[in-house]
Amino acid sequence: MKVKKLPPQSTWWRFLTSLHLNGAGQILGIPQEMRERVWAAGNAQLQTVTLDTDTTVHTLYGQQMGGRKSYNPKNQGKRSYQPILTFLAEPREYLAGELRNGDRPTGQQIAEHLKKVFAMLPGCVAQRFGRADAGFYCWEAVEAYQQADCRFVIVARKTARLVEELRQAAWRPSPDTDAEAECEFRYQPQGWGKDFRFVGLRYEKERKVDEEEGSEQYQLFETSEYTYRVFVTDMNDRRAFVAWFYRQRAGAENLIQEANNDAGLAAHPSGRFDANRIHFQLALLAYNLNGWLLLFNREEQSDVTQLQHTTLATSRLRFLFIAAKIWRQAGRTGVSYSDHYEEKGVFQRLMDRLRRIAPRGGSYAPVMTPALC
Repeated sequence: MKVKKLPPQSTWWRFLTSLHLNGAGQILGIPQEMRERVWAAGNAQLQTVTLDTDTTVHTLYGQQMGGRKSYNPKNQGKRSYQPILTFLAEPREYLAGELRNGDRPTGQQIAEHLKKVFAMLPGCVAQRFGRADAGFYCWEAVEAYQQADCRFVIVARKTARLVEELRQAAWRPSPDTDAEAECEFRYQPQGWGKDFRFVGLRYEKERKVDEEEGSEQYQLFETSEYTYRVFVTDMNDRRAFVAWFYRQRAGAENLIQEANNDAGLAAHPSGRFDANRIHFQLALLAYNLNGWLLLFNREEQSDVTQLQHTTLATSRLRFLFIAAKIWRQAGRTGVSYSDHYEEKGVFQRLMDRLRRIAPRGGSYAPVMTPALC
């Protein structure tokens, strides 16, 4: 490849610090444009998508700008960042997000993030659903969902008024959930513009609650008699379906963990906040590149619910960390793989599809059938 010497690691960070302060926002526009092209070439015509919005905590081990001593359950008392991210649940793609300081996001910041999310959705999307934990339980988030015509399910945060509503609610047995009883009622929290449907699940106090699911994610709260899980939603489906629909949001936490561990999302070696913001977007772009590559590697199927997710670590082992030989001849450079390469057929199919990608009009011609929807 005519690379005589690898640059030191500091070269990468000097490059990041040389970029403009608005570089993170500009880089965020790259996956938006690429998503339109990839979905067109990969014949992905998703008309309904689910938006999973969440925050994560990145503990800092230096003196990085923007670090705060705030909510950090695994490393209490240490400074951290609290980025906010939104993923598309069906294709398991990162849609939008930003690196934030260690303070919890305000309602206005949450609303601004959601507006960016809706603006970045591909044009083929006609129906959207949103899921979020109790960290997004505020009127600004609900208002942003409604303005974008997005059905939503948000975990409610414990307040004295809400607990009183739960005690007065008409509880019924809940055979279709893991709860002992269920209820629903109309309720308008203080400061909200109107009332909404609240769905509650009640558990016996003796029930052991998973610590990570309960205390860290603020999904469960207790009274002297029961443990509750409460959702606020504008969906009209059965209570059991609302609870099941929210439970599927656990996939977003797995995607965040994968991005943290395998895409380098949690690495913030630079002391400058603007450089770390740019690195944050580049790490998630790398994460999306893996997902888009595997979109072309899927079997010929039309049901997006059957789409299998291959992690970044697995795809590296299948397509990157493999024995090969680099050769040069007659001015050409190539890579030859071993005949014993187990994924040779799959890899060749993937490369054939990628080579067939060609522009068509203002978009790209699909190289796969049937359409994924």
